[in-house]
Amino acid sequence: MLVLYRHVFEGIKNAGFDIQEYIDIEYANILFFSFRMPLFFIISGMFVMASLAKRGTTSFVETKARTILYPYFLWGAMQISIQLLLKGYVNADRTAFSYLYLLYSPRLVEQFWYLYALFNVSVLYVLVSHLFKPKKFIQFLLGCVMFAVSVYVYQQKINLYFLGDILHYYIFLAIGDLIGSFVTNKNNINKLSSFRWLLLLLIPFVASQYYYLVTNIPYVARNYDFVEYYDPVRFIFIALLGAFFIIILSFNLQRLNKLRWLHVLGSHSLYIYVSHVMVLAGTRIFMTRVLNITNVPVLLITGIILGLIVPVFIYKMAVKLNMKWLFSLEAQKKVQHSKMV
Repeated sequence: MLVLYRHVFEGIKNAGFDIQEYIDIEYANILFFSFRMPLFFIISGMFVMASLAKRGTTSFVETKARTILYPYFLWGAMQISIQLLLKGYVNADRTAFSYLYLLYSPRLVEQFWYLYALFNVSVLYVLVSHLFKPKKFIQFLLGCVMFAVSVYVYQQKINLYFLGDILHYYIFLAIGDLIGSFVTNKNNINKLSSFRWLLLLLIPFVASQYYYLVTNIPYVARNYDFVEYYDPVRFIFIALLGAFFIIILSFNLQRLNKLRWLHVLGSHSLYIYVSHVMVLAGTRIFMTRVLNITNVPVLLITGIILGLIVPVFIYKMAVKLNMKWLFSLEAQKKVQHSKMV
């Protein structure tokens, strides 16, 4: 949902709509930058070693290739193809050369960069663990060094393409691995679902979000990246506060048995991720050019809702038509619900 919020909003903004009247919507978009991507890698890190222990190194890499790398290339190519066909209606400026971006510059293919980064970071982390067998804390220190390098090259305006994302997010996968055995231990559920911990984190979480917002507001031209790349130590602290707050909030919702529909969306996260931008673009084009709807909040809310529901429907139809290959090459009997971990 945080991903969809950003992509719907950016689509509306890039389409030329004046969002100054709804500046709070943009502020929310800035705030989600503070912890959204680190949270995804932390969650993946919580399960990476358990997956390795279950499958072994070779099978782990093969499974990630079938379930992450394959839909990355398939859906990335599909999205570029549609953007080429509808060149006069979409925001992206595509050429035949754009297909090569999937290999070396995934940041130029909208949301898909994350899948490439997740695959590369996970596989690298597992290979380092397998070959050198370092302690988890050593992996964390390695992640710190890699993060520092990513910040430095960014400040120097050196483009490392997909390698930059590996350097930047390795630390968060390592943090996830560090806390994974505690968070995934069923004996700790009562601690993690304690409302007291949620309250203790609330004030630091709000304060850190406020700092992140007001510090980044002047840097709209740089996509609000000042804290992340020019105040990196504080960024890690803010990202961890945000990630831990969301994790504790999730455990509390589970304890209260509230918002169970979030579990349904989460179990379909990969299917939503790979196809939602096409759904969002189609929704925006239809609403603005056919229905003549230009109200930004209406476009935002409608885009998010349809961006969540339509991909799930597409997946269900693929299952019925025996076309799961649209989303994964994993053996049929092994695929139930997809999680990007």
